[in-house]
Amino acid sequence: MTKVWIADKMSERAVEVFKARGIEVDYKPGLPVEEQIAIAGDYDGIALRSSSTLKGDLLDAASRVKVIGRAGIGVDNIDVPLCSRRGVVVMNTPFGNTITTAELAISHLLAAARKIPQASASTKAGKWEKSRFMGMELTGKKAGVIGAGNIGAIVCDRLKGLHMSVLVYDPFISDERADAMGVTKVDTVAELVEQVDVLTIHVPLLDATRNLIDAEMIGRMKSGSIIVNCARGGIVDEDALYDALKSGHIRAAALDVYASEPARENRLFELENLSCTPHIGASTDEAQENVAVQIAEQMADYLLTGTVSNAVNVPSVSEEEYKQLQPYIQLTSRLGNLLGQVIEPGFSKLSVTFEGGVSELNRKPLMNAALQGVLSSSIADVNAVNAGMLATERGIDVSEVAREKSDHFNDLVRLEVVGKDGVQCVSGTVFDGVKPRLVSIDGCEIEMAPAGRMIFIRNEDKPGVIAAMGAVLAKANINIGDFRLGRAQDSASAVALISVDSEPDESVLKEMAALQGLRTVRYVNLEPL
Repeated sequence: MTKVWIADKMSERAVEVFKARGIEVDYKPGLPVEEQIAIAGDYDGIALRSSSTLKGDLLDAASRVKVIGRAGIGVDNIDVPLCSRRGVVVMNTPFGNTITTAELAISHLLAAARKIPQASASTKAGKWEKSRFMGMELTGKKAGVIGAGNIGAIVCDRLKGLHMSVLVYDPFISDERADAMGVTKVDTVAELVEQVDVLTIHVPLLDATRNLIDAEMIGRMKSGSIIVNCARGGIVDEDALYDALKSGHIRAAALDVYASEPARENRLFELENLSCTPHIGASTDEAQENVAVQIAEQMADYLLTGTVSNAVNVPSVSEEEYKQLQPYIQLTSRLGNLLGQVIEPGFSKLSVTFEGGVSELNRKPLMNAALQGVLSSSIADVNAVNAGMLATERGIDVSEVAREKSDHFNDLVRLEVVGKDGVQCVSGTVFDGVKPRLVSIDGCEIEMAPAGRMIFIRNEDKPGVIAAMGAVLAKANINIGDFRLGRAQDSASAVALISVDSEPDESVLKEMAALQGLRTVRYVNLEPL
């Protein structure tokens, strides 16, 4: 039975979703690492938040896992490259806590501008220090936003509601998108920080964003500016921020995230002009339930139907789209697997051509399926998730071509490889929308379901060859279930596929290969349809 482990605390609604879908679920949050390692190998899926870290020994122990679900946005606590190599889908929930996190950033900004945390502490201590807590009015000021993705875009909208001018640095949004958002796009971080009165950050922690706001950038900011970071620790250089807050160059800062977490000790905490929270960007009742339900539904969909949603290492495919793609995924995978078993190992190029209606579908899953099929005969544990990475590592040049029309079929998929045997290709289509069919090999028309045990033959097109092959199989007591022959139009050569009821041993294949007129003999084993 399919089994999932919820490794961190999250809404009980997640458990309900898994059970309702017929998936066995263990809710075991907060286990010591040693206990996590001991049980990790029992599960097909692992759901977690930010408390657990799926890397190193723990990820190695999760040998059975097919999908990892992060109830939240950031996946820096998961070794995504290793998961991709192992063919494990990594999902997150990019929309479940966007509003909550955006609202926290705005709350922090308002609190920093009006010194609300400090004033609250002072008042509770029995003091009445009205003159001490002189604030900064935000209306009419310039706000700078780094990152205008799901959360950043909401922050921009809220800042405009405060009647602030909003400038954005995000190299991935177009000028048209910026215009539609009603913000001003700038080309560099330096250009942004030099103009704004407040700065808020909404990008992931990557090599490119680590210490993005360093001493130089902070030095470029206006004296008396405010910095807010509710994204990820490490984006703002904490030492540089400390110096700027200490000197008063930065009026105030507000942090929800830190370079090292849990942040029980940090010299920034000694500064009165810093307000801080313990990474609570997603900590609202609504967000907690949203992300828990969403990740459970996504994981269940993948484990039960193959539907991929919000994956960070494989293209997402909706359930409706997956149903439409499924016969073509099966076709491209079978064609690739057939080709992979026929060719000599060590091919250098794969080209996939999509003709007709299939060219208008989402072709990325089909490309992954083709690669998976070709590589599966020579690489263990290859799947649609890691096929592209494995092909790149082996220096295989992968390309695709899409054509609106096909000469003979409504849909046609053609796989061509360049390897030690030269150029070899197979083509196939889907009959009646559900039946994958092989229709040609190396330009020879040959129609057959790509399934089961088969012997692939290249032979000279002359009398007696077919009879000789049949005699060898009869002598070995191997029954022929089907025999398909394809003849080349421009040469005296042919190909054949012989469906057999049992696997021939090596001596049978060698005897067939020694027959006069036979050029290639390969045994091919494809899963039943």
